[in-house]
Amino acid sequence: MVCALGAAVCFGTATVLQAVAARQAGPGGGGEAALLLRALRQWRYLAGLALDGLGFLFQIAALRSLPIYAVGAALAASLAVTAVVAARLLRVRLSGSEWGAVGVVCAGLAMLGLASGPEGGRAGSDVLRWVMLAVATGLLLLGFAGGRLSGRSRGLVLGLGAGCGFGVVEVSVRLIDSLAPGTLLANPAAYALVIGGGAAFMLLTSAVQRGSVTTATAGMVIGETIGPAAIGVVWLGDRTREGMAWLAVLGFLVAVAGALALARFGEAPDQEEAAEGAGAG
Repeated sequence: MVCALGAAVCFGTATVLQAVAARQAGPGGGGEAALLLRALRQWRYLAGLALDGLGFLFQIAALRSLPIYAVGAALAASLAVTAVVAARLLRVRLSGSEWGAVGVVCAGLAMLGLASGPEGGRAGSDVLRWVMLAVATGLLLLGFAGGRLSGRSRGLVLGLGAGCGFGVVEVSVRLIDSLAPGTLLANPAAYALVIGGGAAFMLLTSAVQRGSVTTATAGMVIGETIGPAAIGVVWLGDRTREGMAWLAVLGFLVAVAGALALARFGEAPDQEEAAEGAGAG
């Protein structure tokens, strides 16, 4: 759980940096891949990527010892970290209800920590590995086509797609049972992890740059928690401590609900407000 919380801190801080960088990259042209390339020229985006890399290492360590549902809820709680970081670094004001939501997230994670058992002992089938690769490929195609989407549903679709991409990463880590080069190259889950992660970053960058980012972030939280948690319980054997399933379910729901209440922090303030806040810091 310490590693899962470390990943949440890294991802939550990276969100603030990447969102500001995506806004500064401007709309431009060339589609979603071009937007990502423009964002990569911003030092804040690169710093965010470095934190994402560190968080990913924490995530892998957590997934090797905790059920997916516990790690997923902790990662969704990164929005609480984002809210606190935005409040400190960018001088964004949190209302009383938002501070309450931060407390709710912490309470949910505490319940999960008490109720979580060890990771499931099932290795996962080859069918599940190929399914993860197929889903990751579909999400990558959605990322390239994201610029053509329009309307109110755009933010939700992109956010949900990003969440599913991060969910593919969570599940794929559990489906990789050997790091030997020959075995790794023959494992579809290894390719699903790389493609799913790339698609998720592309979709998330697009989501924080355009449209209703609050809606997109809510979709991301749902996509990266519910599906992977169900896969972990049904196909990978994730369980709770004896007699504490009710506490795990309650903690999961409480943590995710608190994260959804903080969904607006999936984006940073407007450029002028961000620059003013950063300068004041």
